[in-house]
Amino acid sequence: MSSLSATLTRITRRRVWPRTLLQIFFFAFIALVSINHTLAESGGGIPFLSSASLHALCPFGGVVSIYQYATTGTFVQKIHDSSFILMILVTLLAVLFGPVFCGWVCPLGSAQEWVGKLGKKLFKRRYNHFVPLKLDRVLRYARYLMLAWVLYMTAVTGKLIFADIDPYHALFNLWSSEIAIGGVIVLAVTLVGALFVERPWCKYACPYGALLGLTNLFRVFKIRRKEEACKNCSLCSRSCPMNLPVNTAKVIRDPQCISCLECTTEGVCPAPGALEFSAGGK
Repeated sequence: MSSLSATLTRITRRRVWPRTLLQIFFFAFIALVSINHTLAESGGGIPFLSSASLHALCPFGGVVSIYQYATTGTFVQKIHDSSFILMILVTLLAVLFGPVFCGWVCPLGSAQEWVGKLGKKLFKRRYNHFVPLKLDRVLRYARYLMLAWVLYMTAVTGKLIFADIDPYHALFNLWSSEIAIGGVIVLAVTLVGALFVERPWCKYACPYGALLGLTNLFRVFKIRRKEEACKNCSLCSRSCPMNLPVNTAKVIRDPQCISCLECTTEGVCPAPGALEFSAGGK
């Protein structure tokens, strides 16, 4: 375990370019699947992808189906067994490394980041600091309310109620007949908001992010700050997309951390050894 920790620390000290490649890959893959699914409905599309759909590739679909599957042995409408498999895989990854799905895979999270790059150019250091701190702290609890509402409504109705307002579903259905006006509105608000606040949906509304974020409390590999090596420059906190006080914490356990690992890179932290991604310890 110690050798693996050392390897991860060395890797994460470099710029996390593999994360960018993975973000692009998963965004392109999900877009291809969605477009191909639409083409398949009219007799076209790539044969081996034609039956795939967004619902089959969404691990959160497994989460909202747990109650119905446990009580009746069936899945919620439109959910496939692949969603359960993905849910288990994502959960195992989160227990080990935290919400890497949020920081490295989720296409909606990536889209917000890319829009945010424009916001950074427009607003410079003011970007991601528009929301007053007291209001921000309150708003961050909203995603837990969203999670509770989604789970309850899905259990009661047996339908994917969330799909009607899901910006992820809307983003990859803009060209199809399955799109819901509620989802388009939420998507538009999310992307416009990303010009001012980095990952606003992730911070304030995402129900799956709320659930995965809880693994930060007990995950195996954690981001740790060594006080003796830290220069107290606060660059790690300024670079954090989730506005976390990295420079004052010994171990990052905040449920908002998305395990992007940007704070650990040499492009952000000027002090080798000050921040490490490792297992063990408290």
